Amino acid sequence: RRQLDPEFADMINVQDHCRVEEVDEDNVYGVFVSYIEIYNNYIYDLLEEAPFESIKPKWNSCNTPVRNGDFVPPQSKILREDLNHNMYVTGCTEVEVKSTEEAFEVFWRAGQKKRRIANTQLNRESSRSHSVFIIKLAQAPLDADGDNVLQEKEQITLSQLSLVDLAGSERTNRTKAEGNRLREAGNINQSLMTLRTCIEVLRENQLYGTNKMVPYRDSKLTHLFKNYFDGEGKVRMIVCVNPKAEDYEESLQVMRFAEMTQEVEVARPVDRPLCGLTPGRRLRNQAFREELSRKLELRGGPIGAEPEEPSAAELFFQSFPPLPSCELLDINDDQTLPKLIEALEQRHKMRQMLAEEFAKNVLAFKTMLQEFDSSVASKENYIQGKLAEKEKTITGQRTELERLEKKIKTLEYKIEILEKTATIYEEDKRNLQQELESKSQKLQRQASDKRRLEARLQGMVAETSLKWEKECERRVAAKQLEMQNKLWVKDEKLKQLKAIVTEPRAERPERPSREREREKPLPRSVSPSPAP
Repeated sequence: RRQLDPEFADMINVQDHCRVEEVDEDNVYGVFVSYIEIYNNYIYDLLEEAPFESIKPKWNSCNTPVRNGDFVPPQSKILREDLNHNMYVTGCTEVEVKSTEEAFEVFWRAGQKKRRIANTQLNRESSRSHSVFIIKLAQAPLDADGDNVLQEKEQITLSQLSLVDLAGSERTNRTKAEGNRLREAGNINQSLMTLRTCIEVLRENQLYGTNKMVPYRDSKLTHLFKNYFDGEGKVRMIVCVNPKAEDYEESLQVMRFAEMTQEVEVARPVDRPLCGLTPGRRLRNQAFREELSRKLELRGGPIGAEPEEPSAAELFFQSFPPLPSCELLDINDDQTLPKLIEALEQRHKMRQMLAEEFAKNVLAFKTMLQEFDSSVASKENYIQGKLAEKEKTITGQRTELERLEKKIKTLEYKIEILEKTATIYEEDKRNLQQELESKSQKLQRQASDKRRLEARLQGMVAETSLKWEKECERRVAAKQLEMQNKLWVKDEKLKQLKAIVTEPRAERPERPSREREREKPLPRSVSPSPAP
């Protein structure tokens, strides 16, 4: 095992924390890691090595241009969905690792140092983005012999562990954020609010049996982990709070959110593919090979070896007629030598025929080669002419392609500027809409207050008018009674005067009461006749 980097050697202890259990020997495994961050609702690859581009301007983390071109801003990645409805980041760098040290080195050296952090009023190194460290385990079964991997996609199992570091929620009145920090804080709070909304909708669907749509697409954070909330995995949350008294409100909100997440349970069975092969086949095949090699070594050679095939020269000599026996057992033998001479003459004739045929074939082959060389030379000249024309065309097309690539890069840069401008305009539009809504609500409140005041004044006017009407009626009635009394007194005086004049001893009538005066009509006053 190679030596650990001293920069992070004290951060891990392989002997205590790394242990592999229940490994199936009939499968092969591969571990891949990737590291991304979600910054201002855009996904960036922290393991990507951005190339140098001379068209786009270079900026560093302080939003100032870099003169030497050491830093190139990374391009945001696109979030897509595969055929199995699993979310993945397009073009994300995945590094295969063989050990824990190598994985931690990729995490620390290549990714962690590229994370966006900034200084705020409350935190010297505040995270300005959500980071996700993804560990993928690919598992593929072996074939029946235990030698090769099954070439079937449905037999491959992918497991994923995502370690998410969520940026903390911020209150701008405490962090005193301005400019880019304010925009980052707004995006962080918006993504956390979307996460809370998704969990609340899941909890409501679980408690009340509803089927409301969960707003995963409102944020890249929730959209990336849609499968986890749909039951494709398990979610574990670790909450970090500050015990200081001034952070009581934030800690209380975080604890309430954590308590709510404990009540959400979404479970759905996941079908695991079955290869249908006998378990333990790899070890059994390995033991069989070892036993077979041991037996072959004991026997001293291969078992049931087939005879070697004859060569071409042997087949050629076998085509000649066989030679007769050359043994001379008797001096007077006159048959053996003539037979041998006859056989040799036949072989000589056959050899001459084969030599002549071989010479003819050689001559024909030479002629054919010359014709082939001439045709090849003419074709080469033709092809070279065509290649020269094609090279000219390719050179022109390459020049045009380079021009178009430069134009595309320029347009991409302009599009990026327009997107940023559109984002700024959208934020301004959102702020103006919020301001307009607040003003409209204020006007509505003022109108409602005005209507209530008008209704109150109308009620007061009606009450006052009714009161004055009653008062006027009372005063008119009192005045009428007073006038009636005065008229009665005058009438009595006139009657007394008349009685004195005409009848000195007439009876004195009673004084009428108010009730009688109201019921009876007023008597007409009779003016006394003038005295004689």
